[in-house]
Amino acid sequence: MPVHRTPKPLTQAGLFDRRTFVSLCGAIAAGAAFRFNPLAAQTSTPVTRAIPATAERLPVIGMGSWITFHVGDNAAERAIRVEILRQFFAAGGSLIDSSPMYGLSEEVIGFCLQQLGQPAALFSATKVWTPGKLLGISQMNHSQQLWGGEGFDLMQIHNLVAWKTHIKTLLRWKAEGRIRYIGITTSHGRRHDEIERLLTNESFDFVQFSYNIRDREAEKRLLPVAASRGVAVIINRPFRRGVLLDRLQGKPLPAWASEFGCDNWPQFLLKFIVSHPDVTCVIPATSQVAHMQENMGANFGELPDQRTRGRMIRYVETLI
Repeated sequence: MPVHRTPKPLTQAGLFDRRTFVSLCGAIAAGAAFRFNPLAAQTSTPVTRAIPATAERLPVIGMGSWITFHVGDNAAERAIRVEILRQFFAAGGSLIDSSPMYGLSEEVIGFCLQQLGQPAALFSATKVWTPGKLLGISQMNHSQQLWGGEGFDLMQIHNLVAWKTHIKTLLRWKAEGRIRYIGITTSHGRRHDEIERLLTNESFDFVQFSYNIRDREAEKRLLPVAASRGVAVIINRPFRRGVLLDRLQGKPLPAWASEFGCDNWPQFLLKFIVSHPDVTCVIPATSQVAHMQENMGANFGELPDQRTRGRMIRYVETLI
């Protein structure tokens, strides 16, 4: 059973001409279709959740890009990322999340989107991650140039860096129509107190933090306060940076997982997350086409109910 692993460091980037790049894209697409094509059998519509601020709906499976899209000018690696995004959109995906903190990820995302003709389904989400008003404005403008398109759907303050400064700019840009939503993010439990306070006292449309089947601290405070304040929730690190899947490798998926449409461990872990009613979207990251296909399988079918969620927790605890 295929599982995700933490990506290995990439080799030194190599330069290829356009013809080589196009050939690589075709070869990757053909190989992926031959090995495994769940999209051909997909007959249902994606599971979606409403953004509380507007009732706009998002597919519950999005895509992260930390480490996985930091591939520079390597044409072979870029071709793989183009195909990853092609599969993402073909399976009903929408929200792509990145950050200037992620090295060259934004540049590579922009390249891939250009190759795919700037898909209309895209919900673009990135972050501002720098001290100072002018540096923040410059960074966000640069991100816009890298992504292409016309403004961002969501701009987030990354790990609360200089949030008091950036929130003023974000509110102004939102009023001017340069961005549609504003948010804050964290990936560290030590910031939960501050995140809770900001959700209670400030006006954010989105919040992003970590939550998975083994790290459920967010259920106690962050998820309830986000729901009570009408804030959409994006979940990062759904696989503990791949650790959960590594530890589940070779372990039997329970037969009853098929009752809610799970064929593999990535789908099992993702459906646990998005079955929480206060989660809007989860953003697994991957550097492999087959793993994107697995992830997007969780975008369809039934979600486990509360009783089944408890059963999922207990089963995983017997294995790891």
